[in-house]
Amino acid sequence: MPRDVDVAIIGAGSAGLFALSQVRKQTDNYVLINGGELGTTCARVGCMPSKVLIQVADDFHRRKLLERQGIEGGEALQVNAPEVMEHVQDLRDVFVDRALGVTDELDETHLLDGYARFVSDNVLEVNGEQIQAKKIVIATGTTPVVPAAWQACAEHIITTDELFELEDLPASIAVVGLGSIGLEIGQALSRLGVAVTGIEQQENVAKLADAVVNDLVVETLGKEFPIWLGTAAELERAENGVKVSCGENTVVVEKVLASLGRKPNLDKLGLENLSVEMDDRGIPVYNPQTMQLGDSAIFIAGDVNADRALLHEAGHEGRVAGYNAVHENITAFKRKTLLAVTFCDPGIAVVGAQLDELNEADIAVGEIQFGPVGRALIMGKNRGVLRLYANRADGKLLGAAMACVKAENLAHLLAWSIQQNLSVQDLLKMPYYHPVIEEALQAALYNALGQLDIKEEVVELEKL
Repeated sequence: MPRDVDVAIIGAGSAGLFALSQVRKQTDNYVLINGGELGTTCARVGCMPSKVLIQVADDFHRRKLLERQGIEGGEALQVNAPEVMEHVQDLRDVFVDRALGVTDELDETHLLDGYARFVSDNVLEVNGEQIQAKKIVIATGTTPVVPAAWQACAEHIITTDELFELEDLPASIAVVGLGSIGLEIGQALSRLGVAVTGIEQQENVAKLADAVVNDLVVETLGKEFPIWLGTAAELERAENGVKVSCGENTVVVEKVLASLGRKPNLDKLGLENLSVEMDDRGIPVYNPQTMQLGDSAIFIAGDVNADRALLHEAGHEGRVAGYNAVHENITAFKRKTLLAVTFCDPGIAVVGAQLDELNEADIAVGEIQFGPVGRALIMGKNRGVLRLYANRADGKLLGAAMACVKAENLAHLLAWSIQQNLSVQDLLKMPYYHPVIEEALQAALYNALGQLDIKEEVVELEKL
């Protein structure tokens, strides 16, 4: 006899745990099914250990500015790579333990260790046991992509799943794929003394649609380590590691970091046994406002749906999926404004609509180069650019892209403003302290203001 539950959640990562937070408010008759290690991707191999490595690298890199500031002895500082990795792993374990707090309190009735497979739309099989669920949430996450053609060099290839387990750093590495992860790790390793070569098949990095921002990033980071764009990498075994070729460029490295994206963990779920529609990638078609697959009793949330692979988005989607899984009437929820950050130096961020989604004839582009920004100059971080996009007709903010100091903070301000439907004029009425990085945003807003179709006699002042 199948075991009957109200809700079955497949996957105990971020999206699954956020779904669980909603489900537990309404029922105790649920099961959380997880195959493999517990602890979220973010905590184990993603957001958190990478930021520890980046922080150490940035702190060490800062020594290059000390002599300019009259602080002597900075060049004598050294990196002890094994201790760096031990520090990364120690903090990583702290973050994993925190993520495990929820699952640690679950008994064997509510938490199953095993891989689920669909028998039908409402029946799962786990470890030979069948579970019949009124509602099911798929939150199985993703796995790093490693091309099959690279298998001959497998012993020299790592992904982020292995990177943070290293006891020491390699002398040289090729980072293949310069999305957010590749750029972050590439720059951090370079600053820690690893000979890094960055390779990206596309002409843009971090999926930047704004050529001005992209060019600044490539030029700036290219001064720290070679960046090869526009050609796919080819690998072959070499006597001392791997020979990596990209067009006419070649390099022999100890390790290759495969940073080519992640694929949804769907292949073992038995999706062929479902009556739901699939897209041309083999991913179930779902409503992004409800997370529901068609009109079925199945929901999908998190990286596994290959939409917005970001923790805060997984949290949003998990909450929506969990809420709808325990309520009779399906509710649609607004998506949050797009917000994505790459923790490089300068930081990279995109907010809201991007240039490839907009009609450039209809928008004003407010731009500020950070060279003359006083606070950035004081910090020694005045290499950067901020570009924001506004509707030319009424000044409503639509999106932004930037590569600059404090990008993560400026991006939040802009995302909150866009979500509140604010305009260039609205933001110029806000207070700006001096000297702060936000003055750069103020300058970009003034630059956009001059391009708007509407004119106001006084923008900065608000009448009582």
